[in-house]
Amino acid sequence: MEITIVLTLLLIAVILFSLEKISVDIVTCLILVALVLTGILTTKEAFAGFSSDFMLILASIFVITTAIMENGVLDSAANYMLKLSKSNPKRMLLYLVSLTGGISAFMNNTTATALMINPVISIARKSGYSPSKFLMPVAFASIVGGTCTLIGTSTNVAVSGYLKGLNMEPLGMFEFSLVGLLLLVVSVIYLMTIGRRLLPNYEAHDLQEDYQLRDYLSELVIMQGSPLIGQPVSKSTLAQSGFTVLGIVRGEEKFHPGAFATLEKGDILLVEGKADNLIKIKNTIGLELLPDTWDFYKSGEDLRLLEVLIPPRSEFVGEIIKKTSLRQKYGIVPIAIHRSGENLFEQIENVQLEIGDLLLVQGSRARMNGFAGDHNLITLIEHKPNLQMRKRGMLTLGFFLAAILVGSFEIMPLSIAFLIAAILTVLFKGINLQRAYENIDWRLLILIAGMSAFGTAMTKTGTDTFLAEGIITIFESLGVVGILGGFMVLTVLLTQPMSNAAAALVVLPVAIEAANALGANPRTFAITVMLSASISLITPFEPSCILVYGPGKYKFADFIKVGGLLTIILMAILLVVVPVFWPLTP
Repeated sequence: MEITIVLTLLLIAVILFSLEKISVDIVTCLILVALVLTGILTTKEAFAGFSSDFMLILASIFVITTAIMENGVLDSAANYMLKLSKSNPKRMLLYLVSLTGGISAFMNNTTATALMINPVISIARKSGYSPSKFLMPVAFASIVGGTCTLIGTSTNVAVSGYLKGLNMEPLGMFEFSLVGLLLLVVSVIYLMTIGRRLLPNYEAHDLQEDYQLRDYLSELVIMQGSPLIGQPVSKSTLAQSGFTVLGIVRGEEKFHPGAFATLEKGDILLVEGKADNLIKIKNTIGLELLPDTWDFYKSGEDLRLLEVLIPPRSEFVGEIIKKTSLRQKYGIVPIAIHRSGENLFEQIENVQLEIGDLLLVQGSRARMNGFAGDHNLITLIEHKPNLQMRKRGMLTLGFFLAAILVGSFEIMPLSIAFLIAAILTVLFKGINLQRAYENIDWRLLILIAGMSAFGTAMTKTGTDTFLAEGIITIFESLGVVGILGGFMVLTVLLTQPMSNAAAALVVLPVAIEAANALGANPRTFAITVMLSASISLITPFEPSCILVYGPGKYKFADFIKVGGLLTIILMAILLVVVPVFWPLTP
């Protein structure tokens, strides 16, 4: 009965994770509650993962790497390396993927990708090349680069913590670095040769053409002396100019006007129409835009279109556009959205923003230049490295490297080393305390802690044994290596509906139990599962891929074509190399 409950909860989790209708942290907490209420786990067992020192490591790394990114150190390094390429596309691609892979060995891959997007687009456009030739390789390099060190990705840290909970030796900082470097080198070679030929070449167009820009909504007020006063809505100058009046606010009254409703002085109109037409006629017919949009239309020359990307941990993720502070805080109005290869431009005020959404916004040039470095939006504009805070960034980088060395040589526990580095980063003003807390991915921490507890439930109820026996039965004709390959394929497939860390933590207890049943080395199976979770490049569901999806104007099939073959190659290498470094025989 308990096995049925655990498997049912697993199925529910996979479905909810894939649908993304409910936040992953909420889903995780609900699963933990269900496990406790059914008596499968005690309260202590359910929440043991939250007290793990590996949670402290992850939180500290989020703080340190955010400070390094925002203080311009890596920004300058990226700009310098790109200048060295001298507009040679092959050299540009080599420098980009190598730098990104190296950065992501010590930094969250999503952060590494977000850091590179703007300089990549800027340099590509200046050199006359399509950004689509570079952005996908950058995302892939950031993902694979995370396999090089323990802190390269949260999945590695989570797996190490789970092994420690089983009284196994936790993973070392550089224990699997040689294998990770091999995967990264092979990925770079592939992206420079086969992958480069498979990459699409989407030419850049005018932004209005790219978004197939149609109409958008504006709020207008009828001023004293306007010729619109007394005109029927359907026959008004606005209607003849191609505008549709969707609503009228008159004093305390709000209503949808009929065809013969007449316009009055002071009416606030909600109209739908072309921005360019509005600029041309607004002064001639006595209209004024409401104060929150006035900056956009002071003059035609001041009007500007800009693309902005919604990154992870942005305050706008999950918010409905009309309820955001985009107008008040940034002085911009969203006109269209590019999401998953499609343009949205109808009733976008009711659209809920997601990570990776690419917004076409409109505003004054002065206001737009002012928020270029804001963490809530990535602006796809001409790249200018932030050199103002570089000294503090270098100091933070020094703290980070010291923590890695001190922790790796076991001078002090890894968690304490990174915590000290994070505290020093805040004390030396590398990042303020509020920004530090904002950039800790609490959803990810809850997910990892919760799924670790789910792994405990699988072991405690015998679900891991049940599943392990089933997989062994299916793949036993292929021998131990074939069974190992079976777990590799299972992990890669599960990373599509689930996060990499969640997929690894679900498969891990089953793989370890299978290794024990076969008399094989459980560490070999654990490392194979962990690395398999970081080489799944088949679809754009990985956050790093989501970030480049819009700016690269990619299609879903592009990822399958380029990433699918690379995933197969990397899986084959893992299957051969891992048993060499960690023999299957204990």
